[in-house]
Amino acid sequence: MRKFLNKLWSIITAPFRLISKIIAAPFKGIKNIQDFLNEVPEEHSLIDTTASAIQSADARASLMDHVEALRKHIFRALLALMVTVSISFIFTQQLIQYLTEPVGGLDTLRAIEVTESIGVFMRVALMSGTIIALPYIAFEFWLFFAPGLKPSSKKFGLVGIPLASLLFIAGAAFSYFIMLPAALPFLLNFMGIQAELRPASYFTFILGVMFWIGIAFEFPLIIYVLSAIGLVKPDVLKQQWRLAIVIISIFAAAITPTIDPINMALVMLPMSVLYFISIGLSYIAYNGRKKKIE
Repeated sequence: MRKFLNKLWSIITAPFRLISKIIAAPFKGIKNIQDFLNEVPEEHSLIDTTASAIQSADARASLMDHVEALRKHIFRALLALMVTVSISFIFTQQLIQYLTEPVGGLDTLRAIEVTESIGVFMRVALMSGTIIALPYIAFEFWLFFAPGLKPSSKKFGLVGIPLASLLFIAGAAFSYFIMLPAALPFLLNFMGIQAELRPASYFTFILGVMFWIGIAFEFPLIIYVLSAIGLVKPDVLKQQWRLAIVIISIFAAAITPTIDPINMALVMLPMSVLYFISIGLSYIAYNGRKKKIE
């Protein structure tokens, strides 16, 4: 009789226990995340770690566990990339049409190879899928490295993932809306010769420019990180600004699609502004590091 009553009570209270678990789950998850972000790892020198990996069987087993964990993170990142590329197939045609608007639309392109259009479709789908998946891919690598980072580095890395994505998108948008409309008319009518556009060459060109300008816009974030860990000093950046402008001009000449000074200036101006912004961010990061050391 007692077993029956206990079973009956368990059945009656089951919905209430389930509700309580559902209510408690978010709070438990938040606590686990806070504990993970605030966990301080054990500090070991590179020499000690290498020696342990050579001499200790447990250390070698731990190293293999880390390799296995990295394999899982890479697998999930590749799986996410496959999903985002598959999703991008839905709107790739519309994206291709949008990217050809600076030259008058898709009808202005002429393919001369049988598989050229298919190759362009796959290239654009892969690029758009990669951009969509980038935050998650960065998050997977952050999950792998986070256990060995200090709490401040963990939090900064987590915040830096969406920030890096926004900077890349800002760079790509700048190249598409400002740089390419100014450069394409010059390129397509140079010496009065009207260029016949091929899909493969056009999309290789436009995607390449958008990619490299997007990478260039990551510069302030990279400088901030390097300053935070002490590899870059803001005073050096401030003193060497003239050399930096020369390097920026060389980089601008390399990635600018035209040789005229106007389009080079369109690239140099935002990159120079980003450099001086980087100096300010470097001071913030470096001073914050000095306060923690003191």
